[in-house]
Parts: sequence; structure tokens; C-alpha cells
Amino acid sequence: MTGDRPPPARLFLPGPTEVREEVLVAQARRLVGHRSPEIESLMASIQPRLREVFRTGHRVYVSTSSATGLFEAAARNCVARRALCCVNGAFSDRWREVVAANGKPHDALEVEWGQPVTPVLVDQALAEHDYDAVTVVHNETSTGVTSPVAEIAAAVRARAPDALLLVDTVSSLGGIDVRVDEWGIDVCLTGGQKCLALPPGLAFAAVGERALERARQIPDRGWYFDFLVFERYLERRQTPTTPAITLLYALDVQLDRILAEGLDARFARHAAMARHVRDWALERFDVFAADGYRSDSVTAVTNTRGISVAALNRWLARNHDMVVSNGYGKLADRTFRIGHMGDHTVAEMEALTAAIDEFLEADGE
Repeated sequence: MTGDRPPPARLFLPGPTEVREEVLVAQARRLVGHRSPEIESLMASIQPRLREVFRTGHRVYVSTSSATGLFEAAARNCVARRALCCVNGAFSDRWREVVAANGKPHDALEVEWGQPVTPVLVDQALAEHDYDAVTVVHNETSTGVTSPVAEIAAAVRARAPDALLLVDTVSSLGGIDVRVDEWGIDVCLTGGQKCLALPPGLAFAAVGERALERARQIPDRGWYFDFLVFERYLERRQTPTTPAITLLYALDVQLDRILAEGLDARFARHAAMARHVRDWALERFDVFAADGYRSDSVTAVTNTRGISVAALNRWLARNHDMVVSNGYGKLADRTFRIGHMGDHTVAEMEALTAAIDEFLEADGE
């Protein structure tokens, strides 16, 4: 505790999520130089384990940034002519904004919030115009919707085989099965602070050969997020700029923990947590996401009772050392979001929903 501030509540947010003690403690190791043999050895050790988590044989770049930075990387390196930006929530719309802010021609495939992007919709859009890149969010954190990326990828390959598929797996990778190579994803990006259960500050991108070749053909890619710069330094087992070294220590420990649990077991645990939260939400409120496309890492609960989410969080923090998230953007107060991701357990989700039930009873519901 610092001064008179109370300790922070346990995070049941859709990111950042709780980080286990041994991962936090790993950051306390003594620093080394970012061009040292120690870092080269660490990066060499991290790379194959990251590839295993991404289910890819491609390189995985490590960026000291948020995943939004990798939105920029994908736009700068992969859009030469025109992008189709699939938008079904706040973060897919942010990616569209990033594409626009980087001066890349694009069109938006607008889908109602709460609904998935489907292969049929993507195929129809690709049939109407010539696109050389498609952006899609696998798991839309603002709505709790998981879109069928494997099927979307097949539709893109069939209709526009030269188009690069750029996928945001920020709130799914490490908690929901993502198969970069099998699905044919050209750029798969994520952040560390969600299903990977790391402290915020690192982002990762699995980048295939087609994306790297596209980058070679595009001038003015910038520097900080240039895939060719990342590639040059990765070959030396380094990062282009000074990385967040203490976060690399945490990543090293957490990758071992994730792979010791086993990816399939981790996905099953996320699915079990999601089932509990969804069943509870359907009894007490409603679930915002369309049935059949509901996320295994975050549930947007439709606030049918009109409770104050701020009051709920004050009560949870005071009485149970817990906090959930308000709805995002235009869904604020219309929904609240529960993150069942990372290293949380079913027992912890049961304790959270029981605590919210106490609040509902205390609030006269």
C-alpha cells in the first residue's frame, strides 16, 4: 500500500486481468543490457514457445507497445491498395480508424454490435471491390462476440487469394483456440494483458511470409513498427529498440506456466468459466452477444435491471475485493463486462457471481 490508498481490487476485467504472484515477482530480477548475450538467450528461448501458443511456424515479433501499435504495423506493412475493415464493435472500429489515420484507402463492412462478422458477409464485400487486405477482430472485447475466423479465412482465400488476412486476437489468444497456420492468417496480433495474463506493456504479432513480402513492396512504412526492421533484429535475437526487459522476464515465466497447463486444458478452463458466467447472466440479466457466437473470455452482460455499474463496483471492491468492467463506448451502463480470462478459475467466477447476487439483494432487487 502507498500512503493511504487502499490496495487495488482483484481484476475481473476484460483486460488487464489478474497476474499471478510468481509472474509479478519475476519482474524483480536485476536488469541486463538490451543488447547483451543474456537478452539474446532469453529471446531465443521465448520465440519457440510463442510460436507454440500461436500455433504457427512463422516468426512472432515482440513489441513494447499496446496491441493498438500493431494495428498500425499491420496497416503500414500490409495495405498497398485498399483494405476491407470488418467492424462489429469498438475495437474493430478502432482498427478501421488506425487504417484511415495511416492514409490507407479502405471500406468498412459494418455489422451490428452484438453480431459476428460472418464468411458470407465478407465474401459479398470482397465480390464488390478489389481489396488487398482484410482486417477482422476474432474476439470483440467490447461486445463479447467471437467471429468465426477459420471460416472467414477460407472465404477470403476463395474470393481474393492475394488479399492478406489481418486478425486481432487481443482478447482470445491463449484462452480461445487460435490456429494461425491452419487457418491461413497472415498477421495475427495480440496483447499480453488479457488471456496471456501478463502485466500490460507487451504486444505480439505472428507474421507470415506473404505479409513480409508485401511489406518489402510498400514504401514509407515508418520505422518503429516496420516488419522488416523487426525481422532484421529478430535474426539477431533482439528487438529493434530497448524492450521492456522486466516484462520479458515475466513472459518467460508465464509461457512456461501456460504450456505446463497445456493449451487444450487452458481453452477448456476458459470455456467452463464462460459457461458459468453466461448461465448466471441469462438467469439474472441477459447476454449481449448473439447466441452461438458468445466469447469464452469475456461476457458483456446486458443490464436489463438498470443497475448502477459504478455502484456495483464500489460495493464489490469494498466487500469482496473485486471489480468488473462497465460496458465500452456506446454500451456503457447498457452493459457491464466480466472478464473470465487468463489464470482465473471457475471457482473464482462462482465467487464473483455470488458476490454480485449479494449486491442485487442488498440493492433491493
